[in-house]
Amino acid sequence: MIKTMNKKILSPKSWLTNLLAGLLLASLFTTSAQAADTVSVSNYPLFLLSEAVTKGAPSAKKLLNPGEVGHHGSISPKDIKTVQDSTFVVWFGAPLENNLASTLDNAPNAISLFAFDAFKRYPMRDVAGEPLADTLDTHIWLDPENAKAITRALAVIHSHADPKNKTLYQANAQRFAQRMDRAVASQKRSGQPVSAYWAYHDAYQYLEPSLNLQLAGSLTADHHLAPKASQIRQLSERRPNKRMCLVTQSKPAKGLITKLQPVKTTIQLEDMSASDDFVTGWSQMAQQIAKCID
Repeated sequence: MIKTMNKKILSPKSWLTNLLAGLLLASLFTTSAQAADTVSVSNYPLFLLSEAVTKGAPSAKKLLNPGEVGHHGSISPKDIKTVQDSTFVVWFGAPLENNLASTLDNAPNAISLFAFDAFKRYPMRDVAGEPLADTLDTHIWLDPENAKAITRALAVIHSHADPKNKTLYQANAQRFAQRMDRAVASQKRSGQPVSAYWAYHDAYQYLEPSLNLQLAGSLTADHHLAPKASQIRQLSERRPNKRMCLVTQSKPAKGLITKLQPVKTTIQLEDMSASDDFVTGWSQMAQQIAKCID
């Protein structure tokens, strides 16, 4: 059985209170030259969640383009000026976005979500699916409860930067939570046994509880590295089901698929870069993975 590890999660009231205190502190460092209602966010998943909160009001500015989550992408001098001119800049933090750390780690207006012990968190896993001590799987937005918590945080942040739209932001966060709950309910595989799947690179852990899934193994611990022949052989020899589903971020090589047969594949971008609405994108990901497994 694959083990997971949760960090303690503060109640919404407690951690949002801490967030508000941090916002008040950060606001002491803002200057009158800054736009009073400018909020910037780091990457595309965070931008989609922000869009759900700001519907009917101006969007947040986005520092990184779709597909530039994590180690990918860089910010230009123009982006650095955006950081400087923003009332608040929201990012996940260096464990995911180390390409932004040199700019945001010491920025007085930057808010790192990882700094708040407020989300369900799992450790990274090895290719066999075993948890690795003292690590963090950073794809927290794929967990529906985390997504709702992030939108609550963003509603607080946007409201503090733009008080005149506070009621709108809070209502949008509530509507997002309702939509997310309906999406999860429609995908829940209640009463069905846990379904095993393979991942090219382990990036879908936060989807597993909602979809009743269990990782049977990954091809590689790093999506930049090609799978080893020994790992391909091990997966093939120890498959839980005759035909497996392989979830991958890009189209795998034909030779690799031949070695894993019988197998079905589904391409799922964990950074949500194929979507323009978070709930819709999450639902499509869930549906396509379920279809691959069935």
